[in-house]
Amino acid sequence: MNYDVIVIGSGPGGYVAAIRASQLGLKTAIVERESLGGICLNWGCIPTKALLKSAQVFEYINHASEYGIKTAEAEADFAAVVKRSRGVAEGMSKGVQFLMKKNKIEVIMGTAKVKPGNKVDVKSADGSQKEISAKHIIIATGGRSRELPNLKQDGKKIIGYRQAMVLPEQPKSMVIVGSGAIGSEFAYFYATMGTKVTIVEFMDNIVPVEDEDVSKQLLRSFKKVGIEVMTSSSVESVDTSGTGCKVQVKTAAGMQTLECDIVLSAAGVVANIENLGLEETGIKTEKGKVLVDEFYNTNVKGYYAIGDIVSGQALAHVASAEGITCVEKIAGHHPEPIDYNNIPGCTYTTPEIASVGYTEKAAKAAGYELKIGKFPFSASGKASAAGAKDGFVKVIYDAKYGELLGAHMIGANVTEMIAEIVVARKLETTGHEMLKSIHPHPTMSEAIMEATADAYGEVIHL
Repeated sequence: MNYDVIVIGSGPGGYVAAIRASQLGLKTAIVERESLGGICLNWGCIPTKALLKSAQVFEYINHASEYGIKTAEAEADFAAVVKRSRGVAEGMSKGVQFLMKKNKIEVIMGTAKVKPGNKVDVKSADGSQKEISAKHIIIATGGRSRELPNLKQDGKKIIGYRQAMVLPEQPKSMVIVGSGAIGSEFAYFYATMGTKVTIVEFMDNIVPVEDEDVSKQLLRSFKKVGIEVMTSSSVESVDTSGTGCKVQVKTAAGMQTLECDIVLSAAGVVANIENLGLEETGIKTEKGKVLVDEFYNTNVKGYYAIGDIVSGQALAHVASAEGITCVEKIAGHHPEPIDYNNIPGCTYTTPEIASVGYTEKAAKAAGYELKIGKFPFSASGKASAAGAKDGFVKVIYDAKYGELLGAHMIGANVTEMIAEIVVARKLETTGHEMLKSIHPHPTMSEAIMEATADAYGEVIHL
């Protein structure tokens, strides 16, 4: 065997798995066909946050008078905003290169294909091929933008998230298909920069995986900044023959035609499992995902899969946790299986969204008797001082035992607050313990304590 572990893909699942393997004394190689850091660092989580920060700064400047500050009229330099975002991504990718060297992980650039007998073929960009082998092969090839049958991406007028980050010029108008995290974040970015944005969502609510109260609040916030939202609607076809796009949208009231410069398809992601050699190696898949057990073993001994290509939530932090769990099990440790009902989800719109655990609807469907508390940021001193009163914290407890079943937040910086709930749920904290944990004042995080107090009929500031 050339290596103890070969990792295919260097996204937040792959590179984290490789580093943990090296820390545990395993001779490790990682194969990457494009850029270290994968989609997350180069075309996903990180560069989008840079774009969103630019939009937020622009919004602050435009509303500076509300804070008693006089400014000249601000002008957004779209090309410079994109350039900054790419610079941030490049810096992060270089950081992963440093970590690979520091942890003595061999980086092999090329496209990998698994073979029977614990072997991997790697084809370099110049066409040369080599075969490497390892006792353990971890597949972490991630996902890509899902292409809808009636919405074929041409990369120019009908685009995916990747092109949306590097458009050569800012469109005057855009239709975004899908209102999950990707669609909603781009909607906020482009609308704030001055593009006329319309969201078309097939489900009844935007951000459909979130608690319905959160969806309703984001809808209000989006309308406030001029984003048009069409729910229970679907894009049937797009005519790109003219200078722009003519989008045929099916709604409850009938067909409508929307005209725009660009259509962004943000209908989720699909796993990269094609042309990987899975069939030849005998690795089982189902519904576009690789089948694995709780420690990420496939059905073929010595082959593992993590991240977006398996059935858990397609999130960077999930992929990282899976990579660590997988490698620790390989190394003979005894890691706990991941609790997929305690995974935080974050959406970086303004206001931000953060949630974990059961929604109210799901908790009721699971048969729990509930104590629900809600605290609006309009009643928060810190939120008022910050000029960020939109949103709330909603907590859901089991009435019988006080178990914290879920929490749903929408507001400024709530993505930084959700970890408190994740840890509390991991430690099986009760409502009374949360209520009696003194939170600092004035902070946004007080809203968690106050929402809990509301659930137990002890709220002070409402």
